[in-house]
Amino acid sequence: MNRKNFDLEERLIAFACSIVKVVEMMPRNLSGNHFSGQLIRSGTSPALNYAEARDAESKNDFIHKMKIVLKELRETYVCLKIIDRQVFPNSPEIKEILVENNELISIFVKSISTARK
Repeated sequence: MNRKNFDLEERLIAFACSIVKVVEMMPRNLSGNHFSGQLIRSGTSPALNYAEARDAESKNDFIHKMKIVLKELRETYVCLKIIDRQVFPNSPEIKEILVENNELISIFVKSISTARK
């Protein structure tokens, strides 16, 4: 296994674990339940979809799966921003996850661009 791929996979797994922790802290009310469900799906999906992308059947399949990872990361980012503003205002933990989320988005934007060349 390529060391670079392993590091990215581990980063995505760590990101998914941090998302699970946020979901476990969410209030059990209408908005908490809604955003918990949304966040658990979009925030854990990148690690799972990246594993699929690594086993892609073609270059186009790889790019498609990487775009799904990017889409889920962007969705997670917006969901976390809402949670940051409404549920846990100015939480250092949420801010830290947002930074990691943004870095992962940048990595996948660049990876997709490189794969297209």
